[in-house]
Amino acid sequence: MSVGSIYIVSTPVGNLKDITLRAIEALKKVDIIACEDTRVTKRLLKHYNITKPLISYHEHNEAERSDELINYLIQGRNIALLSDAGTPLISDPGFVLIRKAMEIGAKIIPIPGASSILAGLVASGLPTDKFTFVGFLPRKKGRKSRLNELKKIVAITNMTFVFFESPHRVERLITELIDLWGEKTKISICRELTKIHEQIITAEAQEILTMIKNNHIPAKGEFLVIAFVKKIKNGR
Repeated sequence: MSVGSIYIVSTPVGNLKDITLRAIEALKKVDIIACEDTRVTKRLLKHYNITKPLISYHEHNEAERSDELINYLIQGRNIALLSDAGTPLISDPGFVLIRKAMEIGAKIIPIPGASSILAGLVASGLPTDKFTFVGFLPRKKGRKSRLNELKKIVAITNMTFVFFESPHRVERLITELIDLWGEKTKISICRELTKIHEQIITAEAQEILTMIKNNHIPAKGEFLVIAFVKKIKNGR
């Protein structure tokens, strides 16, 4: 019996129509779907009239579930790996499973699609010729050192930085970016991308901070924060 395959399936970041025909085809084809939140995935599958066995796969059970899914692959079953939104493994679990799957000779099949990172970046009006994806900063330990690492990058070149942030910590992040690079730093806030309440605002950092404090940018939904920083000569 041959080893099964893993399909890394990109799913919509908001609007359920933002899915590829190939992704729908893969979801219909596989034997099992491993996903972060089965409730979220059930809504997607219901929208496209797909019924498949689901298994939860998230940061708290990644190790044990990876072993279980590897056994399915050894049995010749095909698996789709999904995150709640966008492309799996990007600030989401999946790395452990993919590495183990490669070790047993399973075929890894990426199904590209929606990405909040690229959607926000191209709509921000900030330079896109090169960018650094930061993702979520550490909440406490290591946060300051991580920010200082970013500061070293702009001692070498202009750079656009892309962050993920929760609505409850976005004000803190903007304040930290002001402390790091100044209140005139160009910032784009992308909130609830592709959803009904989508909001994309690009302005100087201090203006963005004021809008957040005045609730003109509500602390609700998923946030993408994009910052463009010009090369800082002599570290200043």
